[in-house]
Amino acid sequence: MTSDAFYIPYLIPAAILTLAFAIRLPVMIRFWRIDPNVRNVGGLLVLGSGVFYFGRPETLATINRVSGISNFAAPVVYTVLTLFCASCLVMVIHWRGGDPLRVRRTTYVIGLVYCAAVVGLWGTFALADVPVERLRDLDTYYATTPWMREHILLYLLAHTVACVITASVTWTWLRQVAGWLRAGLTLLVVGFLLNIGYDTVKLTAVIARWTGHDLDWLSTYVAPPVASVCAVFVAAGFVLPHAGEALQRLWQDFRQYRSLGAFADELAVVDGSALRLPRRSSLSRRLVQRRTRINDGLLKLQPYLDPEVRRTAFQEAVARSESPARAAATAEAVAVVAAIRSFSKAGAGRSAGSPAPAAPGGDATEVPNLVAVSRALRRSPAVAAFRAREVSYAEPASVGRAGGAGLT
Repeated sequence: MTSDAFYIPYLIPAAILTLAFAIRLPVMIRFWRIDPNVRNVGGLLVLGSGVFYFGRPETLATINRVSGISNFAAPVVYTVLTLFCASCLVMVIHWRGGDPLRVRRTTYVIGLVYCAAVVGLWGTFALADVPVERLRDLDTYYATTPWMREHILLYLLAHTVACVITASVTWTWLRQVAGWLRAGLTLLVVGFLLNIGYDTVKLTAVIARWTGHDLDWLSTYVAPPVASVCAVFVAAGFVLPHAGEALQRLWQDFRQYRSLGAFADELAVVDGSALRLPRRSSLSRRLVQRRTRINDGLLKLQPYLDPEVRRTAFQEAVARSESPARAAATAEAVAVVAAIRSFSKAGAGRSAGSPAPAAPGGDATEVPNLVAVSRALRRSPAVAAFRAREVSYAEPASVGRAGGAGLT
């Protein structure tokens, strides 16, 4: 197998974990000092990606060459992996919460245990005799070598314990959460279960060596792809809740922005002087501007809104078996169309010297559901029929009488 084939099990998961870190970076910068969970997840993603960056055969060879010590890269990579395990445990401890004193005490114990494991890794490597450089099969090649045997067993044991605890604790939370968080936790459970599978494959190959059998292919060719898949699930598990909620908000904003287009176009005759936003303005900012324009237009229409028009339209919509909510939106839309017609007539009269209408008394109220009214303006047959009529349901007796009526 060529060296290019080994890029896939290492570089792709490293890049995915790095991307996950980059996606969460704005949140980590914002809450780094006040939320330990943010720090834990950030450290976990950095260490996880470091395992794959350092674990590449090419990187291992470089570390060995620079250090001048054969297989010096082994304790380096296994140290990063052990610290990753400690980060997993600290993360679940903080996620579980509880008494702050107990959380700090448990975190301290985890730190001591895994620091001792790191010291053990370097101690056993210093005592081991590993003269032959092995970039892809070190675990099985030196599985029966004194002290290197303990070195390999120590990192596998630390990794297995961390993955078992993390997977079991995360599994217990699945029934307590919902939505994107539940989906993310599910991916994390799968990822850490696959990590347990990785440890099982490695241990099987090592124990086979102890018993005189040869299952080295499990450690050399099966374990790296399994680790790659683990990284994909773990990275997706951490990113999905944050990215999913962001995408959901973006989609909701997009749907609202499009749905309110008919309302904004309808009110353009009332307030045509809209402030144009820069092309790079965010969708949320554009949505706020559109809603503001609609509310400003409705405020100007308040003197022309006739409650009798709304009441008649609502009764007719109910008679057509529309639901109360839909009938209310239809009635509001008809009232707006009638008010715009009155506004246009009054504007023509003022241009001929007529006085402007008096401002409505009291505070104007906002339409409860702008999106529903906007859809009625575009799709409702009742609104289309009203537009086609030459005479409205009821002409306002006077502007002053209708002035106090607001959209409700």
